[in-house]
Amino acid sequence: MTTLRSADETFEWGRQLAGGLRAGDVIALCGNLGAGKTQATKGIVAGLGAVADVTSPTFTLVHEYGGGSLPVFHFDFYRMESEDEVVSLGWDEYLDEPGVVIVEWADRFPRLMPKNTRWFRLANVSENARTVQEASPPAWSAGAETPL
Repeated sequence: MTTLRSADETFEWGRQLAGGLRAGDVIALCGNLGAGKTQATKGIVAGLGAVADVTSPTFTLVHEYGGGSLPVFHFDFYRMESEDEVVSLGWDEYLDEPGVVIVEWADRFPRLMPKNTRWFRLANVSENARTVQEASPPAWSAGAETPL
């Protein structure tokens, strides 16, 4: 577990994570409101070399960022009502693109996430600080064992 003591440190964590990303990678960012998911995404996008105004796609549902070493497809499942709604956005086609897919609130529909997904949980510990840790996929996701 890593403690990030500011929005700048959260951005930097994302920028560093980007250094190891390759086409086809899927990043799941989970955590409550204000935990730093979008700030981490800003760092990832910057770390891939894109100059973009990264905002949460809460109402548009997906943002696309180009201009870097890889395109980034940024989803937010927070307002999605069902797996069918996610799929209707062209989810499977985005997963086939040669870019990086980042999903905020991925734990709302974990079964849609591919097996290679890297899961991260962010949590607030104070007004400015948060923790982040790589996590196991939630139960019933494509990347997890099916519970008996």
